[in-house]
Amino acid sequence: MRGIRSLLTVVGGTLLALSLVACQGANAQESPTASATKAAVELPPLSELTPVADPRAVSGPSSILIGGPSLMPLEAAAPELPVTVTSDDGHGARDVEVTDTSRIIALSLSGTTAELVDALGFGDRLVGRDVATDLPDAGDLPVVTKKGHTIDAEAVLGLEPTLILTDGSIGPTDVVLQLGDAGVPVVTVPRAVDVESTAVAIRQIATALGVGGSADELIQALDAAIDRKSAEISRLIPADEAKRPRVAFLYVRGTAGIYYLFGEGSGADSLISSVGAIDVATEIGWVGERPMTPEALMRIDPDVILVMTKGLESAGGIDGLLEAQPSIALTRAGEQRRIIDAADTEIFAGGTRIPDIMDGLARALYAPDSLPASRF
Repeated sequence: MRGIRSLLTVVGGTLLALSLVACQGANAQESPTASATKAAVELPPLSELTPVADPRAVSGPSSILIGGPSLMPLEAAAPELPVTVTSDDGHGARDVEVTDTSRIIALSLSGTTAELVDALGFGDRLVGRDVATDLPDAGDLPVVTKKGHTIDAEAVLGLEPTLILTDGSIGPTDVVLQLGDAGVPVVTVPRAVDVESTAVAIRQIATALGVGGSADELIQALDAAIDRKSAEISRLIPADEAKRPRVAFLYVRGTAGIYYLFGEGSGADSLISSVGAIDVATEIGWVGERPMTPEALMRIDPDVILVMTKGLESAGGIDGLLEAQPSIALTRAGEQRRIIDAADTEIFAGGTRIPDIMDGLARALYAPDSLPASRF
């Protein structure tokens, strides 16, 4: 789990900044159905899968599916209100009094804040959503974010919320301040980007909902689910280290001409190693997140390239990516078209989805036939 923690921490900073720049540069309008909610994905359990004999020899693309959820929401406890919560939006901590949790809007770039509200049993009190929120029962909720994942203050206030929760990953700040000035309690919670920060966010959200006692129950359930998933994945990893897949994480935004290779200390290295694979960028001493160079990519020669789905779409799919970056076509991954994509908001989300993220990546690397055909 150290790998998941490390990667998601990085995503909370570097990838967030890169993705916002790319979205704003493209000036793409997010429609209410741009991130349509979905039903739970049903996948065969890892324990029933037969791993491929040699993960390095697999050819063809895979699209990761984040299954589950591994954890079902708690039964909502009766709120004890009013409560006073410390909110810190990065410009100083302040106390916010919450007196009513009947109409909640929870906002974040990954949808994790709303997901944690739901996990605590308060999903039926959500009255609006960001474009990333994909809870099974949230499909009819109006979207209150627009292009660049920005908050639409008018849309939010029109829903008459009694509590707004945000992790500060979407804004702008003056809009968040405007919501508070309108008299709605606005509580900024820590970003849930790893196991530790997820626990902190759970505690603060539970406190704001008036059910602080539910936090320990949810945190313990999440820890147990992560341990179970780690044990399931271990049986898929080849005992022969020579057969463990060599993976590179490439951040792509083709419309903005952004191609970043992530290496040692970026967190991508830890995610890859957490499922028994080898981060090839780290092998050559590539440190942090830097623009990809053809020389570096040729040198690492990955078996697998891991990308975000929207990034691959922005490059024109696999064919567009290989055309835009010919050096990729000369790698083992390019020759075998072994590109694995994962939904942007899901693969790097924290919260109770962590066990399912682990499951999805391991499945794509070691038992790709258990997944439906790739989107690409």
